[in-house]
Amino acid sequence: MDDAIHLTYEISPDDFTRAGEASSDVKKKLKQMGVSPEAVRKVAIAMYEGEINMVIHAKGGKIYVDITPEKILMILDDVGPGIPDVDLAMKAGYSTAPDEIRSLGFGAGMGLPNMKKYTDDMAIDTRLGVGTKITMVVNI
Repeated sequence: MDDAIHLTYEISPDDFTRAGEASSDVKKKLKQMGVSPEAVRKVAIAMYEGEINMVIHAKGGKIYVDITPEKILMILDDVGPGIPDVDLAMKAGYSTAPDEIRSLGFGAGMGLPNMKKYTDDMAIDTRLGVGTKITMVVNI
């Protein structure tokens, strides 16, 4: 028997007007399910950061969310350029966002560090020229 709820979101590249819709939808669903406010907050922050990264750096992609009584699993799968240096990208304040993105208030270099900070587990699988798959887990 499968108690999990499976959600899929299509993330459009360069669409800042819709950026954040997927994380907002998951946040709303988790609240409706009675998930603890702390877990909801962690999921909302981590997923939003990942979603924005997909809009800025990748050519869009998909976010898959599985919600079980034990945890929320988020898989962010993009078709972007990949991350050349994951350790460098994990440093707070490091950003490759262009100036026009920064002028919109994005690209401060806190996306990946915040994703790690607000999840219980995070793994990055990246291949240059192919894309990046980030798996995050928040325990309930």
